Amino acid sequence: MARRGHGEGSIYKDPNGRWRAVVGLGQMGGKHQRKYLSGKTRREVQLKLTAALLDHQQGLPLAPERQTLEQFLTHWLEHAARPSVRPRVFIRYRELLTLHVIPSLGKRPLAKLGPQELNTLYGQKVASGLSPQTVTHLHRVLHRALRDAVRWNLTPRNVCDLVDPPRVPRRREQWLDVDQARRLLAAAAGDPLEALFVLALTTGMRQSELLGLKWEDVDLANGTLRVRRALQRVPGQGFVETEPKSATSRRQITLTPLGLAALKRHRAQQNEQRLAVGPAWEERDLVFCNAVGRPIEHTNLLRRSYWPLLERAGLPRIRFHDLRHSTASLLGSLNGPRRSFRK
Repeated sequence: MARRGHGEGSIYKDPNGRWRAVVGLGQMGGKHQRKYLSGKTRREVQLKLTAALLDHQQGLPLAPERQTLEQFLTHWLEHAARPSVRPRVFIRYRELLTLHVIPSLGKRPLAKLGPQELNTLYGQKVASGLSPQTVTHLHRVLHRALRDAVRWNLTPRNVCDLVDPPRVPRRREQWLDVDQARRLLAAAAGDPLEALFVLALTTGMRQSELLGLKWEDVDLANGTLRVRRALQRVPGQGFVETEPKSATSRRQITLTPLGLAALKRHRAQQNEQRLAVGPAWEERDLVFCNAVGRPIEHTNLLRRSYWPLLERAGLPRIRFHDLRHSTASLLGSLNGPRRSFRK
């Protein structure tokens, strides 16, 4: 190694100007094992090397160079990803890594993973029919995992920094213009979930936020509501309340006259439904629930309510999320008298 000092072990400076060191762990399984260390300065790496050698001498385990990508990703998913992300996000991380990375590259030593291998993997996935958007998401998840591997001194570099994901074709944003929004609201008049669609258009709330909204979050007297949670179905766990998507997603919203009126009607109708159902009603304080008070399934909302609503209004089948794109430009026009949206 270059720049090796007396008593320091193998310390060197890589072409990128970062200091590196290698700890020899001896023979394991008939092969010489090594652990890489890195730092911004020679002093930082020397201290890490001294500590690593002391740990090794005391019999403490050090992750060797021969740790495979599969071993690392399996550990990372359970001990780093699972505690730090929402359940559905974790499930998506696990799917991407176990379905698309581990079968192809899982046996590769973590510290020897190279950019050519990732480029080949990405190309193969696109050629097999995986969308560039999905492959880009896969790249981001793998980058996050390998970032931790570098921080934990398990590999000298994040190889994802050396690879570009596939180009994602620009998606044409979709939103409703004023006339289309009026048609949607006219078609929703009298629907059991009319208030949900009114709020979707006039507040910009996400679908999971609407389905997780509780009456305790709504102040009808002052015409406001607070977004405090999202409700999602997680495989194997049922419905799970989670934090909103980001810190800024926890917010207070001032209702439009249209949204406030729709919520008041919805509250009265829900009270009537509760009385009609009697003991079968499950009180969960949900603003939007099914006929017996339980959470609404995401797929049922789309198949039974939203898509038929678009069809009745003569509108294209846009995503529910696209209603958020319509909010800002429509607020000024959707605050008028309710009669302007009814036929």
